Amino acid sequence: MIQVNDDGLKLHGTHQLLVYADDVNILGRSVYTIKKSTEALILASKEIGLDVNTDKTKYMVMSREQNAERSHSIKINIGSFKLVEEFKYVGTTLTKQNSIQEEIKSGLNSGNACYHSVQNLLSSSLLSKNLNIKIYRTIIFPFVLYGCETWSLILWEERRLRVFENRVLRIFGPKRDEVTGEWRKLHNEELNDLYCSTNTLRVIKSRRMRWAGHVARMGVGDRRVQGFGGEPEGKRPPGRPRRK
Repeated sequence: MIQVNDDGLKLHGTHQLLVYADDVNILGRSVYTIKKSTEALILASKEIGLDVNTDKTKYMVMSREQNAERSHSIKINIGSFKLVEEFKYVGTTLTKQNSIQEEIKSGLNSGNACYHSVQNLLSSSLLSKNLNIKIYRTIIFPFVLYGCETWSLILWEERRLRVFENRVLRIFGPKRDEVTGEWRKLHNEELNDLYCSTNTLRVIKSRRMRWAGHVARMGVGDRRVQGFGGEPEGKRPPGRPRRK
């Protein structure tokens, strides 16, 4: 574990490190900057008896240019690092395209695994529907929405989240049709009426607003405030932007 003070850890006069427990991320706009910062980190680590594991160290190139990673290679005196297209940091999946689709997919996979592990419990007639809903809200829900405060959703991603929630809410069971007398599945509108709670998309929006309020109340010199209100440098390339 590497500890830093309130000012953070500086390399070359600027903050270029994200440090959490034993996960250290080095940020830079060029290969030269990354190499220099990595070498400085290795030297500083050796002074306190720590070594950088080459096998566990990866790097990722984020660029608008196609196949930009082919022209980059990170090699230093202790060896070379492996190039990856995505990695996890503090439970959040980061990709070279700055896309959250993999993050949502990972959250849904975790939610599905958790749902199947308690499916027998949810389908038991010994538990009330209200208790089943509490199990869903306290056990399954957090897996799906971890880190949703920074999500910027498109319609396709919103639909995937709604489909997952409606599938879990089938724990309410079928309904007898008043005309034919046959049992049928509940429609999505009927599920929402029975749920009587804020749906997934509204929870995501409320958490984003709450996080934005936390950032707005932080100090002006805080990095999160600068990232929240900063303007991108340079000119925008031609074509529609991937995401604002």
